Amino acid sequence: MTRIRILPLDVVVEADREETVMAAAQRSGYYWPTTCGGEGRCTTCACEVIEGSGSLTEMGRAEQKSLVYERGEAVLQTSTRLACQARLAGEGDVVVRKPGVRRPNE
Repeated sequence: MTRIRILPLDVVVEADREETVMAAAQRSGYYWPTTCGGEGRCTTCACEVIEGSGSLTEMGRAEQKSLVYERGEAVLQTSTRLACQARLAGEGDVVVRKPGVRRPNE
């Protein structure tokens, strides 16, 4: 299992291979902001990958298209990923920053 550390909340969740960052957090009971329900359209779930980008799948065309449409071409020069699309591909741990993630029962 891979561990995902979520900042600024500073919590760690475990993720299975091929699981998305958002799905791993939600499975652990955390609220992850989204308006499209994880369909990769709204970019509300977007997070900054601080460490471990090599442990995630490469960004696909649909993810790129959504990010550029909603946030502009410059977003591709950053470490921004859609948490609903970024899947765990490797064994290394990942650190992401996503304001608005809440603990269970908050």
